[in-house]
Amino acid sequence: MMENTSSRADVDRTRVFYMRRLALALSVGVLAHATTGFAQNEDRVKAGLMMWRNSGCADCHGAFADGEKQRDESPTGANLRTTRLDAAALKQTLGCGRPGTGMPSFDEGAYTVRACDGRALGPPPNDLYPAPRTLTPDEIDAVVTYLQARIVGKGRTITKQECLFYYADQPDWCDEYK
Repeated sequence: MMENTSSRADVDRTRVFYMRRLALALSVGVLAHATTGFAQNEDRVKAGLMMWRNSGCADCHGAFADGEKQRDESPTGANLRTTRLDAAALKQTLGCGRPGTGMPSFDEGAYTVRACDGRALGPPPNDLYPAPRTLTPDEIDAVVTYLQARIVGKGRTITKQECLFYYADQPDWCDEYK
């Protein structure tokens, strides 16, 4: 009887040993996948920032998307740091614009190739503010990724870290931020 109990204990210890190894291997795999995903997403965030900077978004919304426009002749953009728009709504707004509000359509195929705001395909609305340039759907997605990662839900306070992310090439511009 003693021999049988000892064998069973050995089997249990072996099972526990292999279960722990399996759990460790799964954890390492999940961590490696998450790290790769984070790096790819961070590249996408940086690409979105470049689109934001080079497409005139800051002219109306400000560098930090807080509604503090950079050009007086531009319409005043919404404060996106406090917006409640989700990814789909951001994409729709960037692609189709908002007629009558000063928000341009950045998708060159908006209204003519891709329907917007429930309208039939045709010419864009007359009261749509002109975009400084158009973006591809992939570039619009990158801007949405940037906005969701670095802007939306961040509140009104702009941190030094956020400033340095935007002005990485001019860090002295961020001295006033904490």
